[in-house]
Amino acid sequence: MSKYYLNYLDELESEAIYVLREVWVQFQNPVILFSGGKDSIVVTHLARKAFYPSKIPFPLLHVDTGHNFPETIKFRNDLTKELGLELLVGSVQKSIDQGRVTEEKGKHATRNALQITTLLDTIEENKIDCAIGGGRRDEEKARAKERFFSHRDEFGQWDPKNQRPELWNIFNGKYFEGEHFRAFPISNWTEMDVWNYIKKEQIEIPSLYYAHERKVVWRSNSWIPHSEFLVLGEKEEVLIKKIRFRTLGDITITGGIESDADTLEKIVDEVAAMRNTERGNRSDDKRSETAMEDRKRQGYF
Repeated sequence: MSKYYLNYLDELESEAIYVLREVWVQFQNPVILFSGGKDSIVVTHLARKAFYPSKIPFPLLHVDTGHNFPETIKFRNDLTKELGLELLVGSVQKSIDQGRVTEEKGKHATRNALQITTLLDTIEENKIDCAIGGGRRDEEKARAKERFFSHRDEFGQWDPKNQRPELWNIFNGKYFEGEHFRAFPISNWTEMDVWNYIKKEQIEIPSLYYAHERKVVWRSNSWIPHSEFLVLGEKEEVLIKKIRFRTLGDITITGGIESDADTLEKIVDEVAAMRNTERGNRSDDKRSETAMEDRKRQGYF
């Protein structure tokens, strides 16, 4: 990486640390939304830097779909233990059992949208006033509308037309009883920035991001991991392919790409040559043109 680009990464890091410290100053009970994906890992790493030598002063919150990659859960547990942090877990299965949500059926069933109710219930139960996420503006057009401090109303819903201005990085975190905020410290980062930062800082990430052999099924123009939760179609065949994942989520909807990138250096080179977005392999985003924005309006991450 050039000296100029290293300086640019330093500027992005400083901006993110500033946002994290503003969250701590302005809110009473913030949490980091932690999925075990690269972006939430980077946010957690930045929080370590922001409050060093003290430990991160707020817990991690994971919304557990019950359909997770085993590697992600192990990584989550190991990191939480290493950092000595409290881990809050919202269970989608519990929401189903309590009748709060109804599970989808069929070949393309997913628990992704069910996370909305679980997240909002967990926020209310724990009196969380700010949930810090790893969303970036380059990921998806709906996320490009987000502020650093993104207001949610008393129903946990997002209105992109009713957000506070953020001139000169002055953030307004005031809210009424029952409302809360989402904060996005790495909003101005790109996927390439995230990978270069991971490489620069030598941040540990789940093995899922590196190319490896795995049983997969071709569906929705990507390789979906074969698991006990996947309902196979009549003509679908389970194959073994060398793949890696650009983004992580519910195992039933997260598609992989064929790849030989088994090191950070190779991943950076591969991402630099790509022309499609990382969420292009997420089947939940292919349900409609406005799938992400519709979920976000209801309270999604």
